[in-house]
Amino acid sequence: MSQILSEQEIIRREKLQQLQAMGIDPFPAPTYHVSHTAKSIKADYTEDKKEDFAQVSVAGRIMMVRDMGKANFAVLQDSTERIQIYIRRDDICPGEDKSMFDTVWKKLIDIGDIIGIEGYVFTTKMGETSIHATSFTLLTKSLHPLPIIKEKDGEVFDAVSDMEFKYRQRYADLIVNPGVRDTFTKITKMKNAIRSFLNERGGLEVDTPVLQSIPGGAAARPFVTHHNALDIPLYLRIANELYLKRLIVGGFEWVYEFSRNFRNEGMDRTHNPEFTVLEFYVAYKDYYWMMETTEQLLEETAIATNGTPITHINGTEVSFKAPYARVCIYDAIKEHTGFDVSEMDEAGLRDVCKQLHIQVDPNVGKGKLIDEIFGGKCEHHYVQPTFIIDYPVEMSPLTKKHRSKAGLVERFELIINGKEIANAYSELNDPIDQRERFEEQVALMERGDDEAMFIDYDFLRALEYGMPPTAGIGFGIDRLAMLLTGQVSIQDVLLFPQMRPEKTAE
Repeated sequence: MSQILSEQEIIRREKLQQLQAMGIDPFPAPTYHVSHTAKSIKADYTEDKKEDFAQVSVAGRIMMVRDMGKANFAVLQDSTERIQIYIRRDDICPGEDKSMFDTVWKKLIDIGDIIGIEGYVFTTKMGETSIHATSFTLLTKSLHPLPIIKEKDGEVFDAVSDMEFKYRQRYADLIVNPGVRDTFTKITKMKNAIRSFLNERGGLEVDTPVLQSIPGGAAARPFVTHHNALDIPLYLRIANELYLKRLIVGGFEWVYEFSRNFRNEGMDRTHNPEFTVLEFYVAYKDYYWMMETTEQLLEETAIATNGTPITHINGTEVSFKAPYARVCIYDAIKEHTGFDVSEMDEAGLRDVCKQLHIQVDPNVGKGKLIDEIFGGKCEHHYVQPTFIIDYPVEMSPLTKKHRSKAGLVERFELIINGKEIANAYSELNDPIDQRERFEEQVALMERGDDEAMFIDYDFLRALEYGMPPTAGIGFGIDRLAMLLTGQVSIQDVLLFPQMRPEKTAE
């Protein structure tokens, strides 16, 4: 299909041809010497250090031009910040030929073009640190105009907020919306802080398969693909749990992985079909130890990311400072619904769902019903970090039974700002019990529960070799990023969230 160009795109292509006709390569060889960044100049320049900035070269994208005849002011944006450029015709073209200024700069250069600037730093009468250009080099001609935004004195008045634009054209969003890059810089700080915490305590970062013969480790609907050479179906990873526990069987005592997972399910403000989970497993520990470790990890990570354990979401202050409250799931349900479901069978739970106006699939079992009640009526009440603990065994097919509470398991979910951020267990290491739990999941699958777990026979074989007592946890890294960057949608912490196909080509 042929590309349909707008008037502006046609004009820019005509300018491209004029530049080429003048012998100017609009896409020259990639090497360009950059001596300073905009941020370093603005941070370090003073009148006393003028000599240190007598010759600088920067490169970036033109974001604004103010035409004053024989002199122009422009704003250049590099990867660090924006800086003002002063360009005067007689400096750019000291001889008789003024075409580099009059024709190239004023007529053929556009907002969005990437240029290199050489010159010296000075302070304007308005007190703004700027670069007085002595030459410029076109490094990339922009053929697609940027969205127009209005700014004054560094304040943005109409930053692009259209979600379709922001998420589909993230590359343009990063250019024109100040602060978006800051969000993703913070996310990198967050991940680095987590890695440092785990590495300093002896954790070993590992990689496990993304293509799996069995979609194990979670109750979720997988994506299915086919391996042509082996002629077998394969599944995109829904969780890496069972592989990490195989490594504990093999003798590692602390392993972790930032796992890219895929679930063929719905999309909303807290769900994307492709997402990141951190899971780690530690031998000879239990879920009590894991709660304390989680508190330490999150408090240190919040401080490393933002300089404080306090974050704000939609005006609500959330503190990651330890310790966190601990509430049994049955107590949470009773407090927020008035129903004591601890002794109820499946029929009783369905009746509670009916009274609470919770619609549930007729094919799901007791565990999923309890989960629906908690998720629908309780979860949103827990804004400050709270451990919801001691789940019924039906909800937790990979978890060790509670050492002192019959019918429960040693599991917790960490809820923050009304959403699950982490899920952790004292891991089930009894292979006979694990086999029975898997078989119960198969029975649910046969009833029509398409999120029930498969039986992983190789994992059962691994357990039969003997897995030491182990604590494990999985963190929703994207949801944690939302909290620590103050975002309310998972799409705002994913560089390229999943989108529906565009309706029109190009």
